[in-house]
Amino acid sequence: MSELMTPALAGAVAGLGVAMPMGAMSVLLIQEAMSAPRTATAAAAGIAVVDLGYAAVATALGPWAAAAVSPVEAWVRLASATVLLAIAAHGLRGLRGPERAPGPGRAPGPGRAPGPGRAPGPGRAQDPGQAPGPGRVFVRYAGLTAVNPTTALYFAALTTAQGAALRDGPAGAAFLAGVGAASLLWQQGLVVLGSVAGRRIPGAARVWTFRLGYGLVAAYALKIALPLPLQG
Repeated sequence: MSELMTPALAGAVAGLGVAMPMGAMSVLLIQEAMSAPRTATAAAAGIAVVDLGYAAVATALGPWAAAAVSPVEAWVRLASATVLLAIAAHGLRGLRGPERAPGPGRAPGPGRAPGPGRAPGPGRAQDPGQAPGPGRVFVRYAGLTAVNPTTALYFAALTTAQGAALRDGPAGAAFLAGVGAASLLWQQGLVVLGSVAGRRIPGAARVWTFRLGYGLVAAYALKIALPLPLQG
């Protein structure tokens, strides 16, 4: 059992290494938690599952995974940036004034925005028929995470450096367990943080947190898009 602790801890460190940097997905997850903590839990699980999936592919394929992604990395980055810019634009369009600040249980996460003329006050929930369920939120966040090539390259480089140590079945499984557990715990921690903030921040101030958040998403999208593929 003790010989599995080393790869498990290495996996936990690797999982935190890819999860902790506050990128676009972290911002979107916190915003989701501020408005809908229940679906945010599913969003966090979607992100963690993709992290685990990329780690599993990289562990199994090692350098072949990096070789497959590297030739088209710039185009994948551009596609990812386009999706994130669309999300930021859609969210900012739904926040055109303080009266449209999302209340608890209601906010424009990816693909959602407050409806015209409906200014939710504290405690006012979104119509259940309009709010996406946990399954759709899980798929949305998993898809957004999957189009980021950085995660795939990160795990490919890491597992290649580990070499034959992860080729052993039990050691590889322990490494993946560490990755999945660490990523999920971190994402769920962001959900708790966003949920607490959503309950305590007044509506007038909350709208500015969403504007700032979507602004950061747009800035991050531009950052990962450059240099453009056409620039060579």
